[in-house]
Amino acid sequence: MWLSKYRIHLCWLVPLLIFDAVFFAWLWKRLSPPPESGESLPPAGLVGDQGIIVEFAYPTEQQLDRWNTGVFQPTASGRPESAFYGSVRTVQIGKRLFSSFHEGVDIAPLKRDKAGRPQDAVFSAADGEVVYLNRIAGNSNYGKYIVLAHGDGPGRLYTLYAHLDRIAPALRTGLKIGQGMDLGMMGFTSTDHILPDHGHLHFETGLMLNARFQQWFKRQKLSPDHGNYSGWNLIGIDPLSVYEWQEENGREYDLFAALHAMPPAFEIVLKTPHQLDFFRRYPQLWQGAEFKAGAMVIACSENGLPLSGRLASKDETSELGRKNNFVRCVDPSILGRNGCRLVVNDNGKWRLGAEGKKWLAMLVY
Repeated sequence: MWLSKYRIHLCWLVPLLIFDAVFFAWLWKRLSPPPESGESLPPAGLVGDQGIIVEFAYPTEQQLDRWNTGVFQPTASGRPESAFYGSVRTVQIGKRLFSSFHEGVDIAPLKRDKAGRPQDAVFSAADGEVVYLNRIAGNSNYGKYIVLAHGDGPGRLYTLYAHLDRIAPALRTGLKIGQGMDLGMMGFTSTDHILPDHGHLHFETGLMLNARFQQWFKRQKLSPDHGNYSGWNLIGIDPLSVYEWQEENGREYDLFAALHAMPPAFEIVLKTPHQLDFFRRYPQLWQGAEFKAGAMVIACSENGLPLSGRLASKDETSELGRKNNFVRCVDPSILGRNGCRLVVNDNGKWRLGAEGKKWLAMLVY
């Protein structure tokens, strides 16, 4: 008799428990904030011969003209060139001073409030996808910043918008957006404590160095962790050159055509047992026979952006000997002051500096 009684209760209790479990799982998913660690990257692999062609507009109401220095926000030094890509900054980390290569351009506001704070809106420069949002100002030297991805496939072009006063509340990772969409407002957020009257938009265009960067970063026990969208891993192209390329060619920016036309600042010959993630995602920059194992030669811009890669010749491999890498074909006129200090001249012989060793470790990981 008692067993029959409990069977009756179980008949409605079990479905009720299942319903509760499903309901609370659905509710948890709805209430949980969307992840902001970045896009889900596809497995690295050859993506064919497609290019990355993007139409760019300006990210603020300012018309970006390299010769109109009033459009840009210089550092406290007041030097107009300090706002440009490639300028060398002095950065204090702890009690030590380091030189830093500026990988973007600092755009001045058109409007300020009575305290000098920027009041300009910031817009998406091109059609794309939101892949990262940092809404916590003190988490990065970029302050509050956004990363957008442009193009299809695992190899994409990225834009970064930094020092924002606010990020548009509607933005979330994975959101597809159009050119000119509201991203937020220009500001002066950063752990560097930018003064209000120096507020600006730091704007970058560039590529991803390595989709395994986050694993490398965690292995170094570094923080804070911005995933693959750390500034270290988004290696810049001069944004002004992007707009100049569009104007000169009368059409959208063709990434690979532009990179193939850039003269390299240096080459590095290195041993590696496998093809680098960078060239698997951007195979258009690999030249000649497929790489399997051995040694390769990479031609790089002044800040370490790989412009092309190829198999090392027998003579180049022989010159490596027991070394893991060596630097060659340095063009000092293109290298400039090289704020990254990737390569240094040691008594007439070029080699990787401390920053260069870090760059290479990130590239080959």
